[in-house]
Amino acid sequence: MSEFAVVGIDLGKNVFHVVAMDVQGHIVKRRKYTRPQLFALFRSLPPCLVGMEACASAHYIARTLTELGHDARLMPAQYVKPYLRTQKNDFLDAEAICEAVQRPTMRFVPIKTREQLELQAVHRVRDRLVGRRTAVSNQIRGLLVEHGITMRQGRGGLRGVVQNLLEEENTTVSPAMRTLISGLWAEWQSTDAAVRTLTQELEALAKKDPACQRLMTVPGVGPLVATATIAAVADGSAFGRGRDFATWLGLVPRQMSTGGRTRLGGITKRGNTYLRRMFIHGARSFKMNGNRSTHRIGTWLNDLEQRTHKNIATVALANKLARIAWSVLANETEYRSLPA
Repeated sequence: MSEFAVVGIDLGKNVFHVVAMDVQGHIVKRRKYTRPQLFALFRSLPPCLVGMEACASAHYIARTLTELGHDARLMPAQYVKPYLRTQKNDFLDAEAICEAVQRPTMRFVPIKTREQLELQAVHRVRDRLVGRRTAVSNQIRGLLVEHGITMRQGRGGLRGVVQNLLEEENTTVSPAMRTLISGLWAEWQSTDAAVRTLTQELEALAKKDPACQRLMTVPGVGPLVATATIAAVADGSAFGRGRDFATWLGLVPRQMSTGGRTRLGGITKRGNTYLRRMFIHGARSFKMNGNRSTHRIGTWLNDLEQRTHKNIATVALANKLARIAWSVLANETEYRSLPA
């Protein structure tokens, strides 16, 4: 047991494949463990370097192993793949993890705290309910348009048409169709109430958290964007600068360069899809409702909109807001607007 230096774990739900190496890089153990057996193994081991891929339950296991005195590190699965030297199976995956975790240039995923995971869970449930609410409203619109009933965009148009339809006695829609629409409308209302409840919960959490309060001083960053950022990156220490954070969000151009010739395409869309979408929504909100005359970012945005498409300007603004948000988190200061 004492000769274990590096351990790679291929995670599973109930079964874990473990490969251990000594300081010379020789494999000294290759075995399959259940969940209780895995924790019992690491309780008996001296502190060692443990590598895992960042996936479901990885943060919980990494926190548990860290509490036992081990140096647990999480890596993106795509960064481990190049170290898989032959065909794929669970033990070979664990061996590749062992190799990857020792690389000095490897990028690691910060281990999330329990509070971050709970905050992330609230956002994920809310996002699913928003999608469900949109799906129900689209189905109502699609069913009614077949009967010649159209409505304007937005929840206000949907609410007005459906309520009038259900309240009218004489209508071109049959009783069976009205009953169906009534059930869909009840589902939409219950889903909308659940979305509002979770939104209020996130707003209350944002008011109590100092980091969220600092983030909300950034233009276009409200309670939803602030809490989603804290849930994803905590204090931002995983990134060396704001550009790295924006790159992780996928808000930078995709490079297709070769032979010294630089070619840039659309944004990469890598990283946290939900957080990227939230920053783009925040940028769009600032473009529509923000006061551009109070700080220099408004002047920069006006000049950009004159020479490029409005959607490109929105993504560029989201990139800038993400970099500002990282600076606010990393330096623990509020956003200070410069005069236009």
